[in-house]
Amino acid sequence: MNQLNRRSMLAAGAALLGAGSIAGARQSSPRPGTAAIDDQVPLRGTKTRFAANLEMWWGSLPFPERIRAASAIGFTAFEFWPWRNKDLTKIAEAMKETGMACAQFTGWGFTPGMNDAANHAKLEQEIVDGCAAAKLLGAKMMCVVAGNDIAGKSQAEMHDTVIAGLKRVAKIAEDSDVILILEPMNVRVDHKGHCLYGSPAAIKIVRAVGSTHVKINWDLYHMHISEGDLCGHLREGIKDLAYVQLADHPGRTEPGTGEIHYNRVLKELSALGYNGYVGVECNPSKPELEAARGLALADIW
Repeated sequence: MNQLNRRSMLAAGAALLGAGSIAGARQSSPRPGTAAIDDQVPLRGTKTRFAANLEMWWGSLPFPERIRAASAIGFTAFEFWPWRNKDLTKIAEAMKETGMACAQFTGWGFTPGMNDAANHAKLEQEIVDGCAAAKLLGAKMMCVVAGNDIAGKSQAEMHDTVIAGLKRVAKIAEDSDVILILEPMNVRVDHKGHCLYGSPAAIKIVRAVGSTHVKINWDLYHMHISEGDLCGHLREGIKDLAYVQLADHPGRTEPGTGEIHYNRVLKELSALGYNGYVGVECNPSKPELEAARGLALADIW
């Protein structure tokens, strides 16, 4: 065997060995201080406390069964959208059975908009009722949405009205010990015509309200589309957020399917001292167990 052929064979062998090692790491990558990823319960023992969005995961199952399905693959918490028209008693029973926590749900949605003062009396009643629902489920947070653009009103005017609405209900939230988390959207892909997007405006609003129980629902998917520089903006807004959500982009699917390097982002979030739940508000691109394996890989750093 000549020297050139020998070198070629050695290089090929090293490449094959490296490829095998990478493939093995993808199948069962160890986390620092933990065992390898469990193929059947991939979210067991993750550093990040993931909460399944049960509107987007297991959508064909009855809602209490979604809680059980999430628990079976290692989720420790869940989130959902509006609480009305859901059987909260059965949800509470499934929570007790599985030990799952309710991280947050939607207390005030897109319409009618909070950015219209005519809706603030209804907002107040909805927050009162939502806090009662939160108590039943042991939830500590409710998501609130600013509202879509109103013809003839500037963004500044609408944001001022959102501030007024949140100030009106902040004491209710404080007395119930439920944090209202205001969610900025993105207007490029999912919510064209929405009046609140990006972190600077959201930070300005919650600081103007000035309540310990009015914070930001920091959806990394929306923030990535709206402004980029996820880690930099997190550093600027960490004191103003109370909850984090994620999805990859494009497609709003699970981490590992798009362009966001979630290993780096979740590492930064941890370094900033955030140890709350991270809501997995994404559409699984494949069966939920497989999607959860991809999510677990994003937790390695």
